[in-house]
Amino acid sequence: MSEMSENTDPDWEYRPLRLPPGITRISAATQLTIHAEFSGWELSRVLLYSDGSRKVWLRRKRSTPGIRELRT
Repeated sequence: MSEMSENTDPDWEYRPLRLPPGITRISAATQLTIHAEFSGWELSRVLLYSDGSRKVWLRRKRSTPGIRELRT
């Protein structure tokens, strides 16, 4: 799969998120749950690198006015 961007799918918007190597699975899951609960993101794809870091792509339906962005 190639690098995802906002221009690849008119129905979905994507947001890459990098998780450092020292983060536990529980901490990562908690962080992703917060994105899902408060900003409507869902998990689209995860890449695990040899150093233990993860690159995560979140996706959600194109936003409508009134949905606030979660600051991280």
